[in-house]
Amino acid sequence: MKFSKKEIFRTAKNIGLIIFGTIVLSFGVGIFILPMNIVSGGIPGLAIVLKFLLPFEFITIDLLVFVLTWGLFFMGLIVLGRAFAIKTLISTIVYPPAVSLFLRLVDPEVFGGFFYLAGNEYADLAVIISACMGGVFVGLGCALTFMGGGSTGGLDIIAFSFCKFFPRLKSSVIIFAIDATVVILGIFTIKNLIILLLGILSAFLAATMIDKVFIGGRSAFVAHIITEKHEEINSEIISRLNRTTTSMQVSGGFSHEGKTMLMISFSMSQYAEMLAIVSKHDPRAFVMIHRAHAINGEGWDKLG
Repeated sequence: MKFSKKEIFRTAKNIGLIIFGTIVLSFGVGIFILPMNIVSGGIPGLAIVLKFLLPFEFITIDLLVFVLTWGLFFMGLIVLGRAFAIKTLISTIVYPPAVSLFLRLVDPEVFGGFFYLAGNEYADLAVIISACMGGVFVGLGCALTFMGGGSTGGLDIIAFSFCKFFPRLKSSVIIFAIDATVVILGIFTIKNLIILLLGILSAFLAATMIDKVFIGGRSAFVAHIITEKHEEINSEIISRLNRTTTSMQVSGGFSHEGKTMLMISFSMSQYAEMLAIVSKHDPRAFVMIHRAHAINGEGWDKLG
């Protein structure tokens, strides 16, 4: 099976994004999160908790990250299948050694203690900065990995495994419950409310970065409009918003009455004006609006 140059370039680009994203993620974890014992959920948070609970000096924090990462990978391979495991394989290979490397940079003897934030004269401020910067780098790294079509795996594998055996459960709810459990465990092990609150702040910043980078800073929406005034609405949308619509013939499930549905993509700045146009021509129109993950094509981002 032959691959075109475009397909090879796209594959190389995606692999590069996954590797670079994983390194950025590891930088945030190894430089900011782990040295400051900031429990913000995920494998790093669980590793911090286990380090406090296990009374063995030979068990280092990066060893725990290694064991948890590969343990969850094999769990995903067995429970979720080969396709899911392949998506997480690159990150699984790169993540543990990268975290170990960055943890070595935190040593006060390396680079004159440049990355040794805990021993800085502004140590109290350094904890806050670490929580913020750790969240930013973790979110950015995850977003870049997702953009490459990969997955960072982690404790999400447990959530997806639960959902496979209990399909009615929502993965987002299980992921939140697992991360919340890790944070709660952190309360009883570290016994520091400030660190706990900073962990929550760090997790929030990570989620925000994923939203801004992966989903996109530009908010785009798609509206489905079922109306009897489709020609008038379509005409004004074209003239006022410089957008066009897609027209589809639909029928009601109860009445079986035929109507026309317009589909339009628009930006956040056009939200109010689009609703005003619909309301002007047909106040009884049925309008469904949802946020679009990505829109490619004329008037938006290029495809590919």
